[in-house]
Amino acid sequence: MKYRFSKSLEGFSSSAVREILKLTQGSSIISFAGGLPAEEYFPIDAVSDAFKKVVEGGKSALQYGLTEGYKPLRESLCKRMAKKNMLVTPDEMLITTGSQQAIDLMTRVFIDEGDVILVERPTYLAAIQVFQAKGAKIYSVESDNDGMLLDDLAAKIKKHNPKLVYVIPTFSNPAGRAWSLERRQGLLNLCREQEVLILEDDPYGEIQFDPNASYPTIFSLGGKAEDNVVMYTSTFSKTVAPAFRTGWIMGNAEVIRQLARFKQSADLHSSSIDQQTLYHVLENFDLDGHIQLIREQYYDRMKFMSGLLNEMKWPGMKYEEPKGGMFIWVELPEGVRAEELMKIAVQEGVAFVPGSTFFAENPQYNTMRLNYTHTDRETTVLGMQKLNKAMESYLQQVAKV
Repeated sequence: MKYRFSKSLEGFSSSAVREILKLTQGSSIISFAGGLPAEEYFPIDAVSDAFKKVVEGGKSALQYGLTEGYKPLRESLCKRMAKKNMLVTPDEMLITTGSQQAIDLMTRVFIDEGDVILVERPTYLAAIQVFQAKGAKIYSVESDNDGMLLDDLAAKIKKHNPKLVYVIPTFSNPAGRAWSLERRQGLLNLCREQEVLILEDDPYGEIQFDPNASYPTIFSLGGKAEDNVVMYTSTFSKTVAPAFRTGWIMGNAEVIRQLARFKQSADLHSSSIDQQTLYHVLENFDLDGHIQLIREQYYDRMKFMSGLLNEMKWPGMKYEEPKGGMFIWVELPEGVRAEELMKIAVQEGVAFVPGSTFFAENPQYNTMRLNYTHTDRETTVLGMQKLNKAMESYLQQVAKV
């Protein structure tokens, strides 16, 4: 049979990270590719106790639930968000199947084919995929370590009249950037003036290494949800465990209602039993204490990988130590193509993500993203040795051409 696929598949590529993870699954390849938390710090006992409470609480946990999400969980999350000066009600929040679904739902509700979305340069590759599938035109705003360059942002808003600006301002994926307050406020002001919606994606914000640093969400700077130009999404994947596939999006109540309509057609609701388990985790477990633990451990792992990178002394290599999150973004020597380096690296037994996949346009090929949270010291040493050997082989091959 000749299958007649939809036009949305045209030009739609699979996720480089997903493909690399499939490659490394069950193999001896050391992976610095995925954004994987460290399994040894999953709160197993807390999750087990919470799950037990849910199951012992009756059969309702196994029943269908509200599309908007388990209300006690939304109420608990509202209290948690209030501590970050983000004041919302349960009606201004929707529980999603990971924050990835929030990105997808926002695209379904707001974007028609040909509509313009502005993104950072570089940005989250799975968001690019969602936007491409909807037929959006995606333009990158020039960015540095402090965030989007406001002059370029203003020029591109004027030129392209975007419907949406998608940003990850706190420890971004892939670059690990933490926007300055000036850039956060500047983005907010420009989008307010031009009535452009902002989607703030914040999966890594709680993994900050300096406890005294302040990284206010753009949503919190925008005021109350009812007249805010920001929709905010986050997830439990990086703070509790990714297997729950539970995130949330919050903002204007009318937008939340429209998102819920599309969610209902997609999956009816996210897992009830997972939502109720997470509610008990929030209510009965010291989640902040747990987050402090992983902050400390991930900081140590970041510093360790950074030190190993520094020892490699690849000519022209550049990188900045991130202030939080899960990734180190590396600019490789001029002329190096990370996709070709990746092929050699896999043969050596190590994997990373070539950076070109994170660009909506005009990719920078001499870049790569390294995850430092998932591997212990011994594995990291071995993996970086393999990566260094792969680079030596690559440079030798190039020299022969």
